[in-house]
Amino acid sequence: QVQLVESGGGLVQAGGSLRVSCVASGRTFSSSAMAWFRQAPGKERDFVSSIARRLGSTYYADPVKGRFTISRDNAKNTVYLQMDNLKPEDTAVYYCAAFLGPDFSYYTNYNQRRAYLYWGQGTQVTVSS
Repeated sequence: QVQLVESGGGLVQAGGSLRVSCVASGRTFSSSAMAWFRQAPGKERDFVSSIARRLGSTYYADPVKGRFTISRDNAKNTVYLQMDNLKPEDTAVYYCAAFLGPDFSYYTNYNQRRAYLYWGQGTQVTVSS
């Protein structure tokens, strides 16, 4: 069992920055690939970014490339999403998720919601224009 708790959301003006964090319970964090998804009102929950358990290789959705940075600190069981140059269209609830499957499955399914077994409760990010 893995429990995930997000924090760090809030209200920011367009062009500003925020860092959201996700703390994981349990011993499995270092063996888990981690991801961030987001869901805007009335829309599907979409992939934002992910980071592998080994080597820390990362993936980003096209709308956030060059603006968002995912990182992890295994000693603190924490994954971060640094969000810079925020835009109103980034407004959403941001969810962290954990992937506990084998590496070959992660690298082919990293952006699929169904691949992630554990989810946090989400943190709201609102970007005003």
